[in-house]
Amino acid sequence: MPNLRRLSIPVLAASLALSLGCSSQDQLNRVEQEVGDLKLEVFKLRQKVEDGNQAASTAHEAAKAGRAQDRRFQADLQETLRQLQDSTRVLNNRLGELRRADARPKVVEEVAPGQAPAPAQQPDDEMAYNATLLDYNRGNYALAADGLKLFLKNFPQSSRRPDALFFLGLSYYNQRQYGKAQGAFERIIKNHAASSQFLPAKLKWAQCLLKQGLKPAAAKAFKDLVDGFPDTPESRIAKQELSDLGL
Repeated sequence: MPNLRRLSIPVLAASLALSLGCSSQDQLNRVEQEVGDLKLEVFKLRQKVEDGNQAASTAHEAAKAGRAQDRRFQADLQETLRQLQDSTRVLNNRLGELRRADARPKVVEEVAPGQAPAPAQQPDDEMAYNATLLDYNRGNYALAADGLKLFLKNFPQSSRRPDALFFLGLSYYNQRQYGKAQGAFERIIKNHAASSQFLPAKLKWAQCLLKQGLKPAAAKAFKDLVDGFPDTPESRIAKQELSDLGL
């Protein structure tokens, strides 16, 4: 076969003509023409094969890029959804507390004729806490973290400590400071087990482990949530995390 590849088309044509008993120049020319036509057809077929291979390769690469982009989009969407769920949970807790406060008997102070009633005063810790939340809600996470640390220092007995710790953890988490965020969530888990922020803190703590590449520890933490607290929003998110890990 290698020797045949080195034969020129005219030599092949002449050999073919002689083998068929063709002695005239016209017959030789016809054979050469037919061989040339065959060569052109082979060239066209080879070009089609190369074009098909190139198209298949391009489609494969595009599919791979599309799948990777889709996975990134899904991950970003899941993270955004989790943050929205965290914010919604905190707002619901706050709304419940406000409703309970409204349900308490109110002491009506007598007001002298012509005297305006005194405005309701918020406790100092409540005012300080609400001020830090303004920074967080505006996306000023570094400023919010500083304010929340100061709040925790100045109001060690405040009932808002679990909430402040949770938002401190979220402030670090949103700045990708997962080690610091993990520490804030751990303080809730250890010191405020009766708080409404206990389960959200356990979930975010596990997610901090995952963000730091500690997959076995994160998987165990997610499984503890699923097994220990079924039928909770945190458990459902933990199941999705385990599914994303292939577990």
